[in-house]
Amino acid sequence: MRVNLSTQPSTASAAHGGTLPITLTIRPAARIPGNYECSMDSAALLRLLRTQTDLPGYELEAFAMRLRATRNAQLTGVDLSDTVLTDIGYFID
Repeated sequence: MRVNLSTQPSTASAAHGGTLPITLTIRPAARIPGNYECSMDSAALLRLLRTQTDLPGYELEAFAMRLRATRNAQLTGVDLSDTVLTDIGYFID
C-alpha cells in the first residue's frame, strides 16, 4: 500500500540511547480516509524504512536529518507491505 508518513515529537516516552520519541502518522497516499497514529522511536522508524522499503539511501538520509533536527519529518508515496502495516498496527480486524 502506498502511504504518506509524517512524524511529530512525542512525550510518551523519554529519549534513550540517542533515539527520539515520536508519533508516526500514516495516511493512505490515495487521499482516502484511514489515518493512523502510533508511538515509536526514531531509530525503530529508520530501521523499518531501511529494511522494509526500497527508498534510495539519499532520501532516507535526508529524512533522518529532518527527523533529528526537528522531529517533524515527512515522506510521501512510500510503499509498505500489508505485513509491515499490520505489524505497526495499521490493519486491525
